[in-house]
Amino acid sequence: MFPLKDENPTLRLPVVTIALMVINVLVYFLIQPIDIDAGTDFTFGTAAIPDELTSGEPLTEREFCAVLNPNSEAFTSIATTETVCNAPTDAPRFPGKNVYLAVLYSMFLHGGLMHLGGNMLYLWVFGNNIEDHLGRAKYLIFYLIAGAVATAAHVIPDPGSDIPMIGASGAVAGVMGAYVVWFPWAKVKTIAFIALVDLKAWIVLAFWFGSQFFISPSSGVAWLAHVGGFVFGALIAALARMSEGFRTQLWEHKYMTENPQGQWDARYGGREIIQDGQTPSWHPGP
Repeated sequence: MFPLKDENPTLRLPVVTIALMVINVLVYFLIQPIDIDAGTDFTFGTAAIPDELTSGEPLTEREFCAVLNPNSEAFTSIATTETVCNAPTDAPRFPGKNVYLAVLYSMFLHGGLMHLGGNMLYLWVFGNNIEDHLGRAKYLIFYLIAGAVATAAHVIPDPGSDIPMIGASGAVAGVMGAYVVWFPWAKVKTIAFIALVDLKAWIVLAFWFGSQFFISPSSGVAWLAHVGGFVFGALIAALARMSEGFRTQLWEHKYMTENPQGQWDARYGGREIIQDGQTPSWHPGP
């Protein structure tokens, strides 16, 4: 199931969402190495690793080499060109690495075009409305915190793992969690199997969330990060939905004063007013 577009107009250009997408694409094509041994070193030297986050120290040469498959091309290349894995020591493999900043860096690294494309698609479809309601600065903070919470959700169950985690998925999942709480009834044009259909946002996002629990543990996908980011976003959005005071602090002023009588379950981006006894209908807004 792939969402293509939602019918939930915004009042201004989603500058931060576009900027995040551009940065992710540029990092993938211009910064991440293509060469396999350089790419391995780059990923381990840049990305967040649970063991490093819990110990506060970069991996040693011995730990680094133990992670690599001895039969892999990366191991052979590194062992041949640098002799690191022929006689590894307990010295840090990447002594200058800031293991905590790596959490931020990881949000902009991807493992392939499908990984990058999927994350950017979901960010584009669902991110603009969250940015429009939070405002640019608060949206960026929300996005980065969601990514950090997603990292914690991945690290806590397996703090000794030496496998790097990369991708914007956790941060994007936070955006999706907020969207399903604030705009559950928004129409989303979606490719479902081989058909192009209009589905309610809650159906699309519930399907995505549920599918995370069927990901194979051996797939290498940090599915708990996805779940953690999504739950964080949904909780923050639920607090805003339940508390007018919190919502006043969180949302842009224009959404606190526009359509104050609109019912939550009938809202599309803050521009749907449903009176008692009426059937919900779509109004494109200003």
